Amino acid sequence: MTAAGQELHFADAGEAADLAAFLARLIHYDRAAAVRLQAGGGVLAVFGRPPSFEVLAIRTARLEAIIGTDATPAGAAGAASGPGALDTTVSAGELEDALVTARAGRTADGPEVRYRGLVVTVPQAVTGPPWAGVLPPRGGWRRVSGLPGVDEVRGAVAAAVAEFRARDVALPEERRTRAERDRIGHEIWSRTLGDTGLPLRAVHAAQSLGFLRPVRAAAPAASAPGAGVATAVPGPTAEPVALLAAGGWLRLRTPYGSIAVRTSGLSGLSVTPA
Repeated sequence: MTAAGQELHFADAGEAADLAAFLARLIHYDRAAAVRLQAGGGVLAVFGRPPSFEVLAIRTARLEAIIGTDATPAGAAGAASGPGALDTTVSAGELEDALVTARAGRTADGPEVRYRGLVVTVPQAVTGPPWAGVLPPRGGWRRVSGLPGVDEVRGAVAAAVAEFRARDVALPEERRTRAERDRIGHEIWSRTLGDTGLPLRAVHAAQSLGFLRPVRAAAPAASAPGAGVATAVPGPTAEPVALLAAGGWLRLRTPYGSIAVRTSGLSGLSVTPA
């Protein structure tokens, strides 16, 4: 449903700040970025697609309530449908502005309120890009074995970025074209991480979007709508990384967000290191 004017009552202002940072990173790659919002089970899930990576990025935050334009509260336990529910596509820039404005309005209250809730008004809906209609499954995810530890995952990204830069520098001047650089990028980022089948571009996206940073102690974990796509809210015992599969999708799950990629029907990759 379109949801302009609805209010999102975030349970934790720190999580809202992390969501704003995620949106800022998406806008870095695409100033006109749009995001799809879905809410249910007391959690907001935000889906974006940074074009340099051709993956779906998912970030979540806990909600205390959604207040509809008819002032009907959805409540923290509300489903993804019914009064006050939320499923819409909005401008990433407008949502980031709304989050930043809401936080700025609380500055005078002092640092002791940082982790209290925050109220943000949902921006006007926009026409969604094609990817917004093809989201990962809500359920049926199973764990995939063979994923290295988080340090090894970061190392794989660093090695791939270093290889790209070395090969780019080694190109003769007459071959240093966008097409040649895209060819090298496609070769490197289409490789898989070990035997997992996960393209390195998905890991690179996770690193670039801040999903692979060290875990901090925070509030207890929560599930997003359709727990299959959920990303846990970081907690002291949060699992650093896990790889899951469902249907034709793979999902790299971290405490700060998930990266989902289709394993069939993939389009060509054109990417340069962030």
